[in-house]
Amino acid sequence: MHSNQFHRTRVAAAIAGVVLALGAGQAFGAAFALQEQGVSGLGNSYAGGTAAAEDASTVWNNPAGMSKIATMQAVAGLNIITPSIKFSDSASVHAFGQPLGGTGGNAGSTNYVPNMYFVVPINPQFAFGLGIGAPFGLVTEWDNGWLGRYQALKSDIKTMNVNPALSWKVAPNFALGVGVDYQQIKATLTSNANYSAALAQGAGQAAAAGLIPAAAVGPFIAATSGLDSNVNINGDDNAWGWNLGALWDITPDTRVGAHYRSSLKYNVSGNVTINNPTLPPLGPLAPIGAAISAGANAALASGGVTASIELPAITNVSIFSKINPQWDVMADVQFTQWSSIQQLAFVRTGPGLALPATPENFKDVWRFSAGATYTMNNQWKFRGGLAYDQTPVQNAERTPRLPDESRTWVSVGAQYTAMPNLKLDGGFAYIWASDASSNQNAGDTAKYGLINGNYKASVTVFGMSATYSF
Repeated sequence: MHSNQFHRTRVAAAIAGVVLALGAGQAFGAAFALQEQGVSGLGNSYAGGTAAAEDASTVWNNPAGMSKIATMQAVAGLNIITPSIKFSDSASVHAFGQPLGGTGGNAGSTNYVPNMYFVVPINPQFAFGLGIGAPFGLVTEWDNGWLGRYQALKSDIKTMNVNPALSWKVAPNFALGVGVDYQQIKATLTSNANYSAALAQGAGQAAAAGLIPAAAVGPFIAATSGLDSNVNINGDDNAWGWNLGALWDITPDTRVGAHYRSSLKYNVSGNVTINNPTLPPLGPLAPIGAAISAGANAALASGGVTASIELPAITNVSIFSKINPQWDVMADVQFTQWSSIQQLAFVRTGPGLALPATPENFKDVWRFSAGATYTMNNQWKFRGGLAYDQTPVQNAERTPRLPDESRTWVSVGAQYTAMPNLKLDGGFAYIWASDASSNQNAGDTAKYGLINGNYKASVTVFGMSATYSF
């Protein structure tokens, strides 16, 4: 469990959320990765992504697939992601001096995830591509006053990834691809701090040291119950990574693709801004309140923090096969090395108590998907797909910022060829997560309360894109 310190320590440590505070309904790959980096693959649940090479979005899925793009091509897409994230209380416990609060309402909200890709064949052997997308993201917001307010209220995470890439057709049936990733991340996190608990702790310590009468502690605690501080955390950073892919045509109708995307190492810098409440009228206890609140305000102080984190490497292997002129089938296996995140260590850049390491104990996970595409005629294609996505989150470490569980995808989609050089894609996916149990007190029930119950999450994704070949 976490050390028993003023909430300043906890909220400063919460800079972890700059990258990790992501809800189950908002990050639609395992943990907080967004699978939605294109639209043409959405209808197949992104099965076969590293082998399909259907359009310029292969820049993200497998840069070797650019060898299949015969002419200059641009793709612009948008995924509209609407999650539902709700908590069902079982035996939650209120924080010291505070009411329990409600169950938080629906923490999900509609989010828009854009992506753009551009491929330029240089010659029969080489092609250049550029992709821009948002591979990680979150907007979740629990109701003010909910029972988990001391652990999370709002989490707003935005990323942008720029990915230039190059493909090389080594042989008629084999190609390689390599890319570079430049990624930026920005985050805003809010929560409450239990100011009443900080005052109570200060009063108890002052009485133990003989600084105030012991008889004053009880009345002082009773007079200062129900007080909260507002905590706002902002942070940002950028990181570099790389990716490497291969594409092998086993036969003219069947191909296998493999793609590796490196980990990204962030050194996040940010600030914790804490607004503490004004004490109520205390009468004869006012001098005691002034002294103790001064100490609490020093502990619950604003300041700078930094955190280092390594986002995981991701490996995909896919197969794509045209079994006849009407039917294509595809499948994919993805392995994500979330075990790169075992703990989070935080350092203050200004005065303040040393921050403890926070255990995460993420595990490596698999994602499995399969899909099929039916070509009805020269204008219409119809798609379907299924996927199962494991979570890296251990039950003991599940928090309201990352109430993640394994999820199942069902997807459908269609493509319409409006003109020989213009294709329009649409897709829809419904994703549901297993119920995620919680028994989390962030190390101290008196300060943060106990969240005991279950999270239930589901997601709808609607995507649309246009592909133009020049």
